[in-house]
Amino acid sequence: MTRVKILLKGTNLELTEALKSYVEEKIGVLERHWDNILEARVELEQSPHHRSGFFRCEVNLDVPERHVMRAESSGPDLYAAIDDVVPKLREQIEKYKGQKRSKDREYKRYLKSIFAWRPWKK
Repeated sequence: MTRVKILLKGTNLELTEALKSYVEEKIGVLERHWDNILEARVELEQSPHHRSGFFRCEVNLDVPERHVMRAESSGPDLYAAIDDVVPKLREQIEKYKGQKRSKDREYKRYLKSIFAWRPWKK
């Protein structure tokens, strides 16, 4: 079971237990990449305008310091749309972690240069 709180909303479709467990499994994988995810809001929607059925999956991740990470995918298969969202979110998480890491390194370099400077020593 994941520690991430997952809020699931279905529009124009019924949320079955199999669908709920599939979403929890797929979104729970993101916690391996970053354990600071506070909440995941997942909206699954079936378009009423398409006869054959057209599905959309939207995921909003609430994370500290950066309020929301969002990804959306749509297609003729609901499970495929869910699968397409996960790599998009993983990419956003990795990009954010890299940016944070580079800012931390820059700050450490700055502090090191300040404390390494000694005008009395020649």
